[in-house]
Amino acid sequence: MSESSPDHFDLVVIGAGPGGYVCAIRAAQLGMKVACIDKRGAPGGTCLNVGCIPSKALLHATEVLDETKHADAMGISVGSVKVDVEKMMAFKQAGIDGNTQGVTFLLKKNKVEEIQGAARLTAPGAMDVSLLDGTSRQITAKNIVVATGSEVTPLPGIEIDEDRIVSSTGALTFDTVPKHLVIVGAGVIGLELGSVWRRLGAEVTVVEFLDRITPGVDADLAKNFQRVLKKQGINFMLGKKVTGAKALKASAKVTIAPASGEGDSETLTADRVLVAIGRRPHTDGLGLEAVGVTRDAQGRIETDGHFKTNIDGVYAIGDVIAGPMLAHKAEEEGVAVAEHLAGKPSHVNYDVIPGVIYTAPEVAWVGKSEEELKQDGVAYKVGKFPFMANGRAKVNGTTDGFVKILADAETDRVLGVHILGAQAGNLIAEAAVAMEFSASAEDMARTCHAHPTLPEAVKEAALAIADRALHM
Repeated sequence: MSESSPDHFDLVVIGAGPGGYVCAIRAAQLGMKVACIDKRGAPGGTCLNVGCIPSKALLHATEVLDETKHADAMGISVGSVKVDVEKMMAFKQAGIDGNTQGVTFLLKKNKVEEIQGAARLTAPGAMDVSLLDGTSRQITAKNIVVATGSEVTPLPGIEIDEDRIVSSTGALTFDTVPKHLVIVGAGVIGLELGSVWRRLGAEVTVVEFLDRITPGVDADLAKNFQRVLKKQGINFMLGKKVTGAKALKASAKVTIAPASGEGDSETLTADRVLVAIGRRPHTDGLGLEAVGVTRDAQGRIETDGHFKTNIDGVYAIGDVIAGPMLAHKAEEEGVAVAEHLAGKPSHVNYDVIPGVIYTAPEVAWVGKSEEELKQDGVAYKVGKFPFMANGRAKVNGTTDGFVKILADAETDRVLGVHILGAQAGNLIAEAAVAMEFSASAEDMARTCHAHPTLPEAVKEAALAIADRALHM
């Protein structure tokens, strides 16, 4: 196929999630002829369609509900508060549609050809696309970026029917509030969706194999986070494994046993069961075997420092490669690979990738946890400041949580920041910028922060590194 053919491109991106569409747009900005292929029928991937965006819409709506119910102390009385689940779901869908339509606009604006269909590699630089209209199209490209994201990790022996036993996708579309929701897995997805349905009135029980929630999050943060969630009415069964789940006509039975294998089993009855034990790379059905692309034992595509696979002209980014499965991580990789292909310097600093759990209060972190620093043998200092001592948090009534900063004991360089509290997801951006520029705790402490604001707690935590917090 000649380079002038309408079916030949400088770059074809397979997948229109945050990593894929951002990669396509950046490549087009750099002068490449680009196509972006996705089989969903709407761009944005899992994130915009059945993940980040819809879950945040429901989290926001139910936070407004909760605030309204407890507004009497502020002199605001609204009487009886009613919930219309159908209308709430319509609100969620409007948010999804607005975002996906926005992506379509951006692709068109940047002259990226959006192709709706399923792509399968047939040779290096060549693919067959089964279009959603039932036809097919043969496409060639100088370079290909695989950005197909991830899918729900199934629990062996348990069938997800998206009715009684659901994945995160099903838990975003309940038409009524469950009386009892059992969640398998105490990770980010399970706790966010558990928060949604708990605020709407469901009894929520979280079953976790480990003896703690949110594995990977700083243990101090996780412990306090669990305490807050428990106070909100979420029940936890830690150190437990789900050995079976059966969907019935109007309920589901969940069998639970000690994770250690010692002890008696028990059975829970629930209206709905959410399986949220994580996600896995979506790399099957792409024809990777046909061209010899190497994958690891977890199904992730193996790449070098510039996202290149073992096959010339084939690259991969986002959830299909190693690293945290986060939309913003995929976006950074999308920009980096596009700039690399254009001959520009590119780099992703994996030491400064923030993570956020969008509950109320939120949890956010960037950099190393205490456990990681201890494991690496790094001497460090801790500066901690509670929101209880922050003027804005006190007047807002959002005093749960704290800011914790970890700094190198010798150089004072900030190594990690961990926040539990209102707007933690926004507050963590300051820490990420500081760490990107290798700031010391003193740099953060000497930066003037507006008063009265929640970010002052970050400044105070930095001051606390040197035992000189002013308001504690």
